[in-house]
Amino acid sequence: MSPIFDCRDEDQVLTGMRQARQAISRGALVVIPTDTVYGVAADAFDAAAVQRLLDAKGRGRQSPPPVLVPGINTLRALAAEVPEAVERLVEAFWPGGLTLVLPAQPSLTWDLGETRGTVAVRMPAHRIALELLEETGPLAVSSANLTGQAAAVRAEDARSMLGESVDVYLDDGPSSTGVASTILDATALIGAAGEGPERVVRVLREGAIDRAALREVLGELLEPDPE
Repeated sequence: MSPIFDCRDEDQVLTGMRQARQAISRGALVVIPTDTVYGVAADAFDAAAVQRLLDAKGRGRQSPPPVLVPGINTLRALAAEVPEAVERLVEAFWPGGLTLVLPAQPSLTWDLGETRGTVAVRMPAHRIALELLEETGPLAVSSANLTGQAAAVRAEDARSMLGESVDVYLDDGPSSTGVASTILDATALIGAAGEGPERVVRVLREGAIDRAALREVLGELLEPDPE
């Protein structure tokens, strides 16, 4: 059975982090704690590893995984452009439960699935996730569950669903919120798309950051609330 390491134990966290780094480097999958729910992670620049992630979840290429990053500098490296409004969102809500969808740098040599030229990026507010990201670089990360099942809020939940498809499980206790990130599509703010009346940020998934908080930052750039 794939090992599970208790990251609340200093001895186990050192071993677990080392094994997690090694697993990522050889294209294997790792389950990691985040500030929202547990995630299953793969090297974002290893197409075979990303496909393993999708296969493990029972998910198709039409649902590409988001990418977790250690900070805004990595966001700038992955996105073709970071509009001023997105900079404000990052300042207000990162690290935290906000995923931002932007056009990807066209020079990126990766295959996350059917992204249509975009990338979904988040900086998690969790020490274990951030430490791993600092050492591995960007990771493709999706909720650690089988498609159609509830997202894992404990490492044991993830292992019961994903089993041997994951090489290493990092356990840091129950997720602090258990609520998935809010996903915003900010692609309309960029280029020619950002010049018309549809120059708004759309909420693709409501989650950890509510609309009221988003509107405080974006004002009329946030799409109207649903009736």
